Amino acid sequence: MSNKKFDLLTLGRSSIDLYSANVGSPFEQISSFNAFVGGCPLNIATGAKRLGLNTAILTGIGPDQVGNFIKHFLDKEGVITEYVPTIDGTRSSAVVLGIEPPDRFPLVYYRENCADINLNIDHVDAIPFADFKAAAFSGTAFSKDPSRTAMFYALELAKKNNVQTLLDIDFRADQWDDPRSFGITLRAALSKFNIVVGTEEEILATYLTDKEQLLIKHQQISAPEIRGNIDSAIQEIMSSGVETLVVKRGKEGASIFQPDKEEIRVPGFPVEVLNVLGAGDAFCAGFSYGLLNNWDLYKSVRMGNACGAIIVTREGCANFMPTNEEVMAFVENRGGF
Repeated sequence: MSNKKFDLLTLGRSSIDLYSANVGSPFEQISSFNAFVGGCPLNIATGAKRLGLNTAILTGIGPDQVGNFIKHFLDKEGVITEYVPTIDGTRSSAVVLGIEPPDRFPLVYYRENCADINLNIDHVDAIPFADFKAAAFSGTAFSKDPSRTAMFYALELAKKNNVQTLLDIDFRADQWDDPRSFGITLRAALSKFNIVVGTEEEILATYLTDKEQLLIKHQQISAPEIRGNIDSAIQEIMSSGVETLVVKRGKEGASIFQPDKEEIRVPGFPVEVLNVLGAGDAFCAGFSYGLLNNWDLYKSVRMGNACGAIIVTREGCANFMPTNEEVMAFVENRGGF
């Protein structure tokens, strides 16, 4: 793996993110928005690049100015974009977000016929998987075809080329025809991943059997309430063949689960929250940085916790990802790893 050319490939969503410029205002009273970029894979690729990894992204953009906006940002950041196709007949994705800290972040997706969900087998075939150490997938990329089939194919190629695979569960209920189909699809893919990362709610969503278990308040698509037995869901994931499961627990930090081993709790970094969106993606960027620098799991998760803590104090996602120097200073000032 040490001879490989690139560190990390991320696959799936990308978007223009329009975030309320009136922090604290109810959504209906927002008077202006700031334009950023986002999408779980884009955020991870950007965050990991700022930390020092050599990253690339497979996502789709439309033949439109929004696509140019997204690609310009990635090129400026130094994320490799040669595998980002412009897909005719589609539109680049968009997201609109309200910011009402500490606990209201209404989210509206504009993803009808979006470019990234039209990624196909040919787009995956263009990726030199043998050149990458790791590949990070997001759950939303499995929500519709042709992207769903493309992601399963990408998993096959990753395994064939000895690429470590990571799944960010990334549950977004309104992106699925039925929230239960999320779990059915993800469960079919779990055994193909080395590492799975998710919040307690996302892990419960993977085993959702009744729509009544799901509750979304104030259109907080990224922060659903889900009833279920978290211990049972964790055991189900571990029995699927996953080597490592990381459960993100917000300000409490995270837990590491591996077969036949005790749970390892990794403390977080309590901070005052401005915007929770992007925290999980920042976590995955920091966690991936640690893993690909051969850190142990505890230190890698602690790095992820630090990146997530920093990003929740900032206005947006990818545009605000911290640098390596920022994270190291943050950790040192709070007791170290």
